Amino acid sequence: MEQKLEQAYLYDFYGELLKERQRKIYEDFIFNDLSLGEIAEEEGISRQGVHDMVKRCTKTLEGYEDRLHLVQKFLSTKERVGKIHALSRQLHENRDESLLDEIEQLSSAILEEL
Repeated sequence: MEQKLEQAYLYDFYGELLKERQRKIYEDFIFNDLSLGEIAEEEGISRQGVHDMVKRCTKTLEGYEDRLHLVQKFLSTKERVGKIHALSRQLHENRDESLLDEIEQLSSAILEEL
């Protein structure tokens, strides 16, 4: 997965667990695309301090994912729901009732995970 997208997912799921200042710096760097220098000037810290903070935040968010696997579960569920959607469209277009078994298996797997 692309690094920026992965960081966005990690932040969406675990960002609230960061301290307010960490969130602000991380958001400015990742989402607002501010440079280290711009953030450093705004926060009154060094560029290296901003770099270290972003690196620490990323490591912290990855640590949460290593323990909880919420992003992994979300992406897996999203993929299966996409398959169900495609299969239901095929079922509707082709009137192929054999697709119902696959739809049922996918939906059952999702329900078991929840």
